[in-house]
Amino acid sequence: MDELLSVAEMHRADTMSIAAGVPGELLMEAAGAAVVRAVCARWAPHPTAVLCGPGNNGGDGFVIARLLLEAGWPVRLALLGTRSALVGDAALAAERWPGPIEAADPYILKGNPLVIDALFGAGLSRPLEGVAKAIVEAMEGRTVVAVDVPSGLHGDSGRVLGVAPHAALTVTFFRRKPGHVLLPGRTLCGEVLVADIGISDRVLDGIVPQTAVNGPDLWRHLFPWPMLDGHKYARGHAVVLGGARMTGAARLASVAALRAGAGLVTVACPQEAFTVYASGSPSVIVEPMAGDSEFAQILGDDRKNAVLLGPGAGVGARTRAHVAAALAADKACVLDADALTSFAETSDDLLDHLNARCVLTPHEGEFARLFGSSVGMDSDKLSRTRAAASRSGAVVLLKGADTVIAAPDGRAVININAPAELATAGSGDVLAGIVLGLIAQGMEAFEAACAAVWLHGEAAYTIGPGLISEDLPNALPGVLRALKG
Repeated sequence: MDELLSVAEMHRADTMSIAAGVPGELLMEAAGAAVVRAVCARWAPHPTAVLCGPGNNGGDGFVIARLLLEAGWPVRLALLGTRSALVGDAALAAERWPGPIEAADPYILKGNPLVIDALFGAGLSRPLEGVAKAIVEAMEGRTVVAVDVPSGLHGDSGRVLGVAPHAALTVTFFRRKPGHVLLPGRTLCGEVLVADIGISDRVLDGIVPQTAVNGPDLWRHLFPWPMLDGHKYARGHAVVLGGARMTGAARLASVAALRAGAGLVTVACPQEAFTVYASGSPSVIVEPMAGDSEFAQILGDDRKNAVLLGPGAGVGARTRAHVAAALAADKACVLDADALTSFAETSDDLLDHLNARCVLTPHEGEFARLFGSSVGMDSDKLSRTRAAASRSGAVVLLKGADTVIAAPDGRAVININAPAELATAGSGDVLAGIVLGLIAQGMEAFEAACAAVWLHGEAAYTIGPGLISEDLPNALPGVLRALKG
C-alpha cells in the first residue's frame, strides 16, 4: 500500500465506495473496530478517555468507545460540541453509545488514562483554539492513540496547525496520507497502522494517485542489472566534474557511481588537481583539463552519456559554463550543490534549458536560492517540489529526512528510510553519484532518483552509528545483493 492519498482523494475514495454499495455506517463501524483491535493488541484494559470531535472522526470515536466498553474496558467519552449538532453516520454512532457523554475538557485526562484522539481528522484546515487547543495540550506526556491523524496535524502537508499531540499509535484507513510521512507529521504519528475498512482497491483506478512512499516496488522492475552478454560500455560511461579545491566531493561521487553499476566513470578535473584525483580509486579514469573549453571536448565522446556537475565544483561563471556545455552536449545531467548555487542570481538561465533527463538534487538552502518565490516557498515540501519539477521540466530531488522526488508530469514520492546518521559531510555527494550511476545505465531519471535515495538510506542503515560518507559506497554491494534477491 505505497500509494499516498490526499485528503481530497481519500474523500473521493469514501464517496466512491459508498456509491458502489458500501454504506457509510459500515465504513465507520469498520474504522472503529480496527482501532479497537489495534488498542487491544497493544495494551491491557485500563481507564481510557475517548475524545470525540464534531465530525465523522468523532463518529469513529463513538464506535471505539462502545466497542471498548463491550470488551470490558473502563471508558469515559467526551464530546467537543453538542450531540444535537452531529449529523449522518456520526449521529447514528452517537445514538448507539450507551454511556454518558461528557463535555470535552482537559479534566477528563486526569488520572493519566489511555487517550483515544478522535477530535479532528486529516481534513482540519485551521489552527486549533479554545477548548480544543487546551485538550490537545493536556495530552502531552500521555499515551495517545490517534484516529486518522493526531488532531491538529494537516493530512496533506504534515504541518502542525497550532498544536498537535505526540501519538504512540496512529490508525488510519485504506491508505496513508502525505502528512503521515512528511515532517514534522511523521514524528507525531508514532507507529502508523493502515487498516482495511472495506474500501476496494478498485477505487484507485478512478483516483489515479500521483504520490507514493518510495520503495523498490515502484522501480525494481526497471533496475539496470548487468546482463551476462553485456560489457562495460553497455553499462554507461559517466562523467563527474571535479573541482580544484574541494576534491573529496567529486571523488566520493565517482566511486558511488561505479558502485551503483556504471561501467566507466571519468573525473574531468583542472590540471593542477590531477595528482589528487589520480591518487584516488584506481577504478576511476581521470582526465585533466588545461582550459575550460576542454570539458566540452571530453563530452564530445558519444559513449559518455551522463554527467554530474556541482560537488566541489566552485560557485561562479566557470561552473555555469560547464553546466551549459553539458546541456548543449545533450547528456543526461545530475546537477547538485555548486551547479545549482551558481545560478542563484540567474535561475532562469538554468531552468529554461533543463529537460526530463536532468535531475536536480538540492537541499533546502540550494532549493530556495534556485527557485525562490516562483514555487511558493511557504507551501509544504511536497507541493514545492512538484512546482519546482513543473517549472524546470526536470526531476527534482529535495533532500532531507523526508526527501521528496518529483517528476515534471506530477508524479512524486516521499522517502522515509533515511536515518539521522546521513546528516554528515559528503553524504549528498554520494547520493548524487548513485543517481548518476543509475542514469548512465539507462534508467529513467525519475526512477533512478527514487532508487538512489532508497539505496542511499538502506546503505546508511547497514552502517549505523559512526557512519561517514566514504562508508556508503562500500555498503552498496550488500544492499544491491539483497535487492536483487
